[in-house]
Amino acid sequence: MSTKMGIAAEHPGPGEAEAVMDGDGTIALPARRIPIPGSISPAAQDFLRSQSAPRRQYPAPADIPAWRSLIDSYDRTFGEIMAPKLKAIGVPVERTTINGVSVHVGSPEPGQAETWINLSFHGGALVFSGGALVATDAAMGVYRTGCRSFAVDYRMPPDHPFPAGLDDCIAVYRGLLERYPPARIVVSGRSAGGNLAAAMILRLPELALPLPGAAILLTPEVDLTESGDSFETLRGIDVVLKSGLPEANALYARGHDLGDPTISPLFGDFAKGFPPTLIQSGTRDLFLSNAVRMHRALRAAGVEAELHVWEAMPHGDFGGFTPEDKEIWTELRAFLARHRADRS
Repeated sequence: MSTKMGIAAEHPGPGEAEAVMDGDGTIALPARRIPIPGSISPAAQDFLRSQSAPRRQYPAPADIPAWRSLIDSYDRTFGEIMAPKLKAIGVPVERTTINGVSVHVGSPEPGQAETWINLSFHGGALVFSGGALVATDAAMGVYRTGCRSFAVDYRMPPDHPFPAGLDDCIAVYRGLLERYPPARIVVSGRSAGGNLAAAMILRLPELALPLPGAAILLTPEVDLTESGDSFETLRGIDVVLKSGLPEANALYARGHDLGDPTISPLFGDFAKGFPPTLIQSGTRDLFLSNAVRMHRALRAAGVEAELHVWEAMPHGDFGGFTPEDKEIWTELRAFLARHRADRS
């Protein structure tokens, strides 16, 4: 047995327990210790060490007062964490309304060429990070892409379950089409926002609306049935999203079929049209299977799609400011530059 950073890295030896496969192919693993790899930056290692809190306990979908209390507590804590980071990046954000929906707009530095407009949908399990916190998504959208970012404060449960949030995203997209050609709009979303980005794009052909020029899906929550392999293999290993979100998913869907493509866009018909797409994930991301399967579904439909997976990265990223995180933002900007150049 060897140890590294205080965590034992064990390898089965003679007489030690090994993995056992049942007749149906299910694998039973013995207790294991999984060290932080030395292959990632010191800053990324520090981030993984810092995420030691236990899994958040979610109320039953019917317990609305408990959900309101949890949402308030989560949003307050998240706001406190992000405040110094937002101050450091210094992106100006203003609030406006587009087609009756609240939107926070982050602006790049004056004089910076604006070839793309970023329509952004925030993360938060489809229930968290709304209201004033959407300014965070607008600022980070500019920081990640360099583009003017319109971050949508879409309605969420418990008061506004599906399809309220999706309807808001479509309404804002309609509004942006009155200002910008669709080829200049990139639709992006992180986690739950990736769900809404993909679901909205799938709806556009039936609404006779043009497709955006590109899509960016960051560690996307595109399968609310949670049927992918990584929901089992990475449970407890992802230090950010330590297990699935069945309670939040049920609260959002409010009785609708979780397999409906407007709720789980992974199961949509991408042959009807979908723009060039970049998908990001990590080898410790609980949603890794979502990213892999979404990439394969898009490629099977003939859609131009890229999948970028980072070593040891959990759900989301390493906090937004490590060398690995900056690699993500470099890839996003290069992706947008390539696709803009393709149409010039």
